[in-house]
Amino acid sequence: MSSTGAGSALRVHAIRVRPGQELLGTLQAFVEEKRLRAPFIVTCVSSLTKATLRLANATATKTNEVVHLSGHFEIVSLVGTLNPDAHVHISLSDFEGKTVGGHVLGDLEVFTTAEVVIGEAVDLEFTREMDEQTGFPELVVQPRPQTNQSAWMKSTGIVHLYL
Repeated sequence: MSSTGAGSALRVHAIRVRPGQELLGTLQAFVEEKRLRAPFIVTCVSSLTKATLRLANATATKTNEVVHLSGHFEIVSLVGTLNPDAHVHISLSDFEGKTVGGHVLGDLEVFTTAEVVIGEAVDLEFTREMDEQTGFPELVVQPRPQTNQSAWMKSTGIVHLYL
């Protein structure tokens, strides 16, 4: 288990992504624009017309287990971290209520809207490092160097998230 063992103040951002936009790329652009260093998805309500997912049986040496979906889908779950090498998983429901899910590779085209709440652990920093055991870049959580922003968050009584 890898953890800083420390808590963090929490900042919350809410955004709406419009029809036809690519959801993951839009979220990553928002994270970059706001310079978020430990961002994660709190919740998402959305519908899509396309999605590209890597399925659960993929490995570091067999990454071609990919499905390209098109049609109308509701996002019933979207979770993950949004640092530069985002790690996001999704569950989608089709018009019959059947679900499919996996690791998001992109191509998430918004159908009607996407309402997304993004959290940021303002006292932490997320990076990724290659893990020899899994063969994938895995999450590394580190304390963020002290900033005035963190002190401000604490002085205003913002809710704290304990990891």
